[in-house]
Amino acid sequence: MAAAAGAALTLVPVSFPQARAAAASPGEVSRTVTGHLETGAADFVYLPVEVPKGVQKIAVEYSYDKPAVPAGTPGNSCDIGMFDQRGVKLGGKGFRGWSGGFRTSFEISAAEATPGYLPGPIGAGTWNIVLGPYQVAPQGMNYQVKITLTYGATGATFTPRYPPTKAKGRGRAWYRGDGHLHTVHSDGRRLPSEVAAGARAAGLDFMVSTDHNTSSSHGVWGEFAGDDLLIITGEEVTTRNGHWLALGLPAGDWVDWRYRARDDGFARFARQVRRSGGAVVPAHPYCPYVACQWKFGYDEADAVEVWNGPWTYDDESAVDTWDARLGEAVRAGRGWSPAMGNSDAHSEPQVIGLPQTVVQADELSTRAVLDGIRAGRSWIAESSAVNLAFTATAGGRKAGIADTLAAKADAPVDVRLEVSGVPNGTVRFITDEGQMHQESLPASGEGTVVWRTTTSLAAYVRAEVRHPMADGSPGKGNTMGPALVWGPMAALTNPIFLKRAR
Repeated sequence: MAAAAGAALTLVPVSFPQARAAAASPGEVSRTVTGHLETGAADFVYLPVEVPKGVQKIAVEYSYDKPAVPAGTPGNSCDIGMFDQRGVKLGGKGFRGWSGGFRTSFEISAAEATPGYLPGPIGAGTWNIVLGPYQVAPQGMNYQVKITLTYGATGATFTPRYPPTKAKGRGRAWYRGDGHLHTVHSDGRRLPSEVAAGARAAGLDFMVSTDHNTSSSHGVWGEFAGDDLLIITGEEVTTRNGHWLALGLPAGDWVDWRYRARDDGFARFARQVRRSGGAVVPAHPYCPYVACQWKFGYDEADAVEVWNGPWTYDDESAVDTWDARLGEAVRAGRGWSPAMGNSDAHSEPQVIGLPQTVVQADELSTRAVLDGIRAGRSWIAESSAVNLAFTATAGGRKAGIADTLAAKADAPVDVRLEVSGVPNGTVRFITDEGQMHQESLPASGEGTVVWRTTTSLAAYVRAEVRHPMADGSPGKGNTMGPALVWGPMAALTNPIFLKRAR
């Protein structure tokens, strides 16, 4: 039996004996629930569990069938998570963990919990196991959930070790970081220690922990941070209509994901993140997987992840969309969303720091790094081997990335890019009119490219550095047909804005 409510389905509660009655029996008591879900039944299925006093651990196992389906038809896929006696209200306090479809079982006690779940006392009351059947076969989904309660004293309680919000740094400088990383606390296979080691090996100054839909890793990062590596706490919020990064969450904070674009959830939780000092970044907006493509628009975005992992056509589309919106923002005289690049590394052989965002910040702290990201004082590199400096000068005045340079309409503006680390690469200067200059780098990968324009011709200018195409050619620029194909991106800057002086 079940009761449906909107995009949620609530099953009949499961009850257990009181601790005193269970004392004469083994310390563990189990219940198993089976059921069937039809296609389109619900986004989330809640299984209430009446937990009595005197329980020190709760364990859950689940499984579901995977019948054969016709080619091109999604098969069964089902996530799982848990809310405690404080309830399942959207954005409420009852969240106790989420493992998506990465695990088939989990445990929670006061002292410890399976990665993805929050350790803490098992309070008496109605807990809820949450099933997320995000793909259901035409035949439906048969599922089974086994709940085991262990009775006994609570015992020791877990003490989190949150990372500091500031590292030593170099004062006002350019800092390299990866803002999208996963561990075993969601669907990654790397331990937090391995992710931190990988960030150091990639030459990063900062990294952001963004496990899917959980804050459980926040409490372990303190052990792996240091003067040489700022570890920022965050979350990848995995909704049914796209994923977004909540960067710089206060340690231990969690952001809800149980909504679609047709709801008002995204705007609500984006505001929550900003109120807490964090930044909102739509992730991999053209990712082709189920529920990954971005459908919420960009009005609430502090930045946009236009480059995710090794360069692909998805990233090409993301940059084109971002550039079009940049032109719209300039034309309308409104704010713009800077570009960001991150690895989204989960497991070997995915490379931490490919790509990375290089941010100009006043210091190496969470606040300063996020300020730099929001302001667009940043550029993206495929690795720490790539370096660049991007400026524009006019009448003795100089502007850098995200700055505005004012000059008379016909006054010459010299745009200059110094780059190293891209052998035989191609430099592209792109304005609101499109690509306006292209020049090749030597085999050494080091060079300086200068191009002249005016504020009457360009409202902004940004730079790309591309690797050669597969046949070794640099790409053909503004031509038609197959020659339009470019090589993979090596570096990408946010714009310098050009303004007509009165």
